[in-house]
Amino acid sequence: MADKMQVLRHSEHTLKTALLSKNPVLVSQYEKLDAGEQRLMNEAFQPRSNLFEPITVHSQSDWISSHPEAPQDFEQFFSDRYRKAPCPKKHIIYIQSIGSLGNTRVISEEYIKWLKGYCEAFFYGLKVKFLEPVSVSETKCSFRVNEHTQNLQIHTGHILAFLKKNKPEDAFCIVGITMIDLYPRDSWNFVFGQASLSSGVGIFSFARYGKDFYTSKYEGNVTSLQLTSPTDYSIFDNYYIPEITSVLLLRSCKTLTHEIGHILGLRHCQWLACLMQGSNHLEESDRRPLNVCPICLRKLQSAIGFNIVERYRMNEERLQQQLQIE
Repeated sequence: MADKMQVLRHSEHTLKTALLSKNPVLVSQYEKLDAGEQRLMNEAFQPRSNLFEPITVHSQSDWISSHPEAPQDFEQFFSDRYRKAPCPKKHIIYIQSIGSLGNTRVISEEYIKWLKGYCEAFFYGLKVKFLEPVSVSETKCSFRVNEHTQNLQIHTGHILAFLKKNKPEDAFCIVGITMIDLYPRDSWNFVFGQASLSSGVGIFSFARYGKDFYTSKYEGNVTSLQLTSPTDYSIFDNYYIPEITSVLLLRSCKTLTHEIGHILGLRHCQWLACLMQGSNHLEESDRRPLNVCPICLRKLQSAIGFNIVERYRMNEERLQQQLQIE
């Protein structure tokens, strides 16, 4: 029997408390936001609002059903003593590509330009810089051929250690991105990504976002017989890179901003449909909106310090400029 969809609809009072909090100091902070900012965020608890929808759980395999977590309201986020926030000396998001991102240099550069622009718009007020690409061999990571897919995979823990060692002084965080599949330990099949919040480092793979990764047409397959040495990185030379499509770009932007959100201290959202919702599978990830809900938006605004209306206005201007260029 098919799973029945479930709509998680919180009360107006619950959402208002999650956004404003019961702490008079935090309520006072909220009241100091300008009228436009408050008007937008107040949509979180308007029963007839069309801007922010409730979360719809499509099946028991969805994240919120299979990974029970305590929800994080704004007050819990603000009061988290382990949370790291950007500061004037550490205010740059660095992105490190590992291996090729596109089949040609022009495609790679175009893809990087889109990712950089999107991150700068999303984390308005922080700088985003791409470091010079590095090869897999430069990271000295372990690698293997996945026994199920026959695709090459690189070890997340070793990549995180490499990134931590090479993290610039002015970095708030450094995030590695790759088109090569990932695994965190021998017993795991794969992982989309992994991060160390305390160290401000993360690594994420977009390999499985390609349209043909799960089909027999995927050209990245290798045989275990070819894997002659655990230090012979030449196996990555001319390794198959998925085509950069609009779908892959959209999925990449969502993943990158979601994971950097975690590094900023935002936990999985359980209030409204939001980019910060957890996802257990690609279908669920695709259902997540590009935007964050007002509760997570207030968390972002508190961590970075932007004006919310200005962030939206600047993003609209950027989009118009991009469309004119296209």
